Amino acid sequence: MVRLKNDTLVVVADSEKALFLRNLTDHANPNLEVTDEESQNNPSDKEQSANRPGRMPDTGVGQRSALDDTDWHELAKDRFAKDLADKLYSEAHKGAFDRLVLVAAPHVLGVLRDELHAEVLAKLVMDIPKTLTNHPVDEIEKLVKKEMDAA
Repeated sequence: MVRLKNDTLVVVADSEKALFLRNLTDHANPNLEVTDEESQNNPSDKEQSANRPGRMPDTGVGQRSALDDTDWHELAKDRFAKDLADKLYSEAHKGAFDRLVLVAAPHVLGVLRDELHAEVLAKLVMDIPKTLTNHPVDEIEKLVKKEMDAA
């Protein structure tokens, strides 16, 4: 059974916000305290795009096909997850935590898994594919404990 021990770092993230929480007690009665918060301003793709999608000549006379434009909004979401992985590596390298629980939106968790350094993975106790960034801390405590009990 995976337990939420004292001083475990719990990171709750989605594609635009990350909460860094530290467990001050034990698994029986978790008490998470917010120690840091990161966020990014990520406007919609329409606001970030400079031009209309391009067009290119097609095989028929006078025919043209539309090209997909870059989705800047999605790229920013992935970049945020990669930056979070870099921050976790930096903190792990400094010895800021020994145990880590990641709670992240499924897409973000997928990007994080690919980007996490071996030093961070060695400290990872559990990852939970849920979006909890807008939940109050006491609810995050209950949901993390419930997920860990079920594992």
